[in-house]
Amino acid sequence: MGLEMVVLHATPVYYGLNVPHGDGSGVILIPGFLANDAYLMEMYAWLKRIGYRPYYSGIGVNADCPNLIITRRLNRTLDQACHDTGRKVHLIGHSLGGIIARSVASARPAEVASVTTLGAPFRGTAMHPRVRELVEVVRRQILDEHEEKVLPECYTARCTCAFLDHLRKHLPDTVSETAIYSNTDGLVDSNYCKTGNDDADFEVTGTHLGLAFNPSVYRIVAHRLADPESRP
Repeated sequence: MGLEMVVLHATPVYYGLNVPHGDGSGVILIPGFLANDAYLMEMYAWLKRIGYRPYYSGIGVNADCPNLIITRRLNRTLDQACHDTGRKVHLIGHSLGGIIARSVASARPAEVASVTTLGAPFRGTAMHPRVRELVEVVRRQILDEHEEKVLPECYTARCTCAFLDHLRKHLPDTVSETAIYSNTDGLVDSNYCKTGNDDADFEVTGTHLGLAFNPSVYRIVAHRLADPESRP
């Protein structure tokens, strides 16, 4: 990941060169599992540099019931972005943040223009055993903290909450989707990070954590936000 950050700063795309620029649309960045908005500041600043109005998710540390994260925090950010810009908003989510982004896009297609996932295993839960252990720790904390406010199967694929219900649905045609994945991810199985639509799936080389700093990712994002049909 450190190498990817260094390379990013040495590439023209980071400075907004040789990529299409934005139209002032809002873009909400959603962090991955056990992370907060802070590590997405590079992408935030870059989006602002190329002509978008970026927003941090405002969800705090992504280690809580996704259904509560969306209803209590992320929906407020989406409402604010729509109000500020007067138009639909783009969502970009890294890892678990991408899964959350797809659920929100499915639930609120009238407010979402596109959803871009970075290494997000939204089609299954194949992951590194160490990550699975951390997931179970977070799950126990959620059940202890929220008790009756969450379902017994919270933070599992068996849960029947609105978050998973929306995630299981196909995105409407009005929402453009982009899935960026890496076969050298190292933490999640890249086969679960694809839509199955060759026009929406983009492979890059890099690490799971480094997808937030990968210059190839930035190039793809710039083209897809500007034109959903574009393939750089």
